[in-house]
Amino acid sequence: MISFVLNGAVTEAENASMTLLDFIRLERGLTGTKEGCNEGDCGACTVQVAAMEDGRIVHRAVNACVLLLGQMQGKSVTTVEALGGDHPVQVAMVEHHGSQCGFCTPGIVMSLVSAHREGRQDHADVLAGNLCRCTGYAPILRAAKAVEDQPVPKGADEAALIAALPGAGFTELEAFAGWYEKNPDATLVAGATEVGLVLTKELKQPARLAFLNRITALQNIEHEIGGMRIGAGVLLARLRGAMVGKYPQFAEMLRRFGSVQVRNSATLGGNIANGSPIADTPPALIALEASLTLRKGEARREILLEDFYLDYGVQDRAEGEFIESIFIPEQADTLGVYKISKRFDQDISALCGAFNIAIADGIVTKARIAFGGMAATPRRAKAVEAALLGQRWNEATITKAQAEFTRDYTPISDQRGSAAYRLVLAQNLLKRFYLEQTGIEQVRVVGGAS
Repeated sequence: MISFVLNGAVTEAENASMTLLDFIRLERGLTGTKEGCNEGDCGACTVQVAAMEDGRIVHRAVNACVLLLGQMQGKSVTTVEALGGDHPVQVAMVEHHGSQCGFCTPGIVMSLVSAHREGRQDHADVLAGNLCRCTGYAPILRAAKAVEDQPVPKGADEAALIAALPGAGFTELEAFAGWYEKNPDATLVAGATEVGLVLTKELKQPARLAFLNRITALQNIEHEIGGMRIGAGVLLARLRGAMVGKYPQFAEMLRRFGSVQVRNSATLGGNIANGSPIADTPPALIALEASLTLRKGEARREILLEDFYLDYGVQDRAEGEFIESIFIPEQADTLGVYKISKRFDQDISALCGAFNIAIADGIVTKARIAFGGMAATPRRAKAVEAALLGQRWNEATITKAQAEFTRDYTPISDQRGSAAYRLVLAQNLLKRFYLEQTGIEQVRVVGGAS
């Protein structure tokens, strides 16, 4: 039995694999939350989910269409109906004409309500996951601006309600590890941004689901001697916060990972384990020489992330083994990360490149370069690295190294770009990194490239 708080009242549900959106609309008749794309893109289904994080209640906007009820255990869900019509965000949306057809409006309101509750004022980023065909966004942004200094309305004591909920599911890492070793056929659910699509788009029902969202040991970010250890269950929204002061370009790339709603659900371990050749986090992590801790039962092993990917859809992971954590060695920030996509916001990469290059006395002393979207797996550009190491950091060296990309990669052509396009992009990104690092030329981002 799943127990969670819905609009201030304790609620129970039996079907853990039902989407939160279907439960809200079909079981509870709360039809203010809309179904649009049903794949986590349009934001019409946005609701607010509150949970305990690091000892305090955090409110996050999420896509109800791809979240499963099993993930709601021990959390508090708020839909647009609970606002009552007089929330400062709702009032501002009316006063600034932020709604026309109204279909997307409940999701937009819930995104702004969650941001207002958490004190966020980066309104364009907050709304990047809410698509509106009518308004052009300007009046919505004016509404968001208007409520910046408005007090947060007092609501239910969510901390007390959550604390009173009965426990259910996996909460201890050791218990889960032992269970999964005996049940390796189970589908692991952390953020469900991929599993949700299996249900809503492929219309498939996994035989057995294991929900990991209550295992707090998977959600830690720890600074150890020699580096940073990140639990596989850490939300990408939290990862971005951890990278801001450490590797700013990595953090900036994460700002464009999906949307706020997606980053509030998706986990780092899920993005890695999914094995997509265009996943956005592996290139930067490979360039940073990150390693994985893989666990099966009580046994653990360490493996470099770059060695985890064997072939398209094939990873070095045994049955019953799962990613427990990711370790990034301590190092100076010499990282550049670039995501290239057709749209700036909320789009899948055509390719994503990461450059970790250190220079001392004008000589390249370290070069780790990795790309997603250039091969069947995220992969290092070892020939390019070799052409840089020990050479003077100048345009002649860059030109010679650019030619080596053809030895490292044989890109494919697909709807996101041709092989030739990807090859030129990779070469140009090396040049861009060089220009940015040397300050020879101010590079201005235009359109979808960053």
